[in-house]
Amino acid sequence: MLFLMNDRVLDLADGVLSPDHLSHRFAALSLAAVSRMGRELYAETPLLHHTHPERARRLASLIMAKSPLVNAALFVCPQQGCPPNDVTVQYTNLTPASLDRLLAVQTTGQLTTLAADRQVWKRLAA
Repeated sequence: MLFLMNDRVLDLADGVLSPDHLSHRFAALSLAAVSRMGRELYAETPLLHHTHPERARRLASLIMAKSPLVNAALFVCPQQGCPPNDVTVQYTNLTPASLDRLLAVQTTGQLTTLAADRQVWKRLAA
């Protein structure tokens, strides 16, 4: 199971972190609460998905546990240490083929922020 976190494709196939497993453990959490946790993590560490991939995988698994159709998230932090409310979040659903293509590009070392923005998030002008 693949998940795009900003500009990094994460593999969530590990049974311990699988969204199905986590949905039972964290049933009381809402997607809003998980989003708030993500904002807090990214306010502290804006490149979380690169510097702490295991934390990013846990966050991605929680997001999918709360919203199974979501398989991509974008957390944008204006600067390290900013208030968590300043971090923006966007969720989307990508086709499995799109995630596979992104993973192939990542494997070659060519999945950059610009490439992910152009293909998925469309924040930057083409």
